[in-house]
Amino acid sequence: MRKSVIASLFLVVVLGLPLVGCQDTKARQENDQLKAQVAELQKENADLSSKVDGLAKENSDLASENEKLKAPKKSTKKSTKGKHHKHKQTTTSSN
Repeated sequence: MRKSVIASLFLVVVLGLPLVGCQDTKARQENDQLKAQVAELQKENADLSSKVDGLAKENSDLASENEKLKAPKKSTKKSTKGKHHKHKQTTTSSN
């Protein structure tokens, strides 16, 4: 009985090792694929980060330009509106 248990364990170990090795190979392949994906995502992240920085600078430039355009213009001419008023003549009509 003891020999059959030992033989069974030996058989399980002998047949199980190739399966473990196969799974290990699959895990390594998957690990390599995941590493490649992580590297690609890190590159995309760096590219997007630089794009965000560029867009933020452009946004800042446009905001300052917008503020300059919104600022009231300082006129060097003096307004002549107040100096030359036309007085309306009041006419009295007789009935």
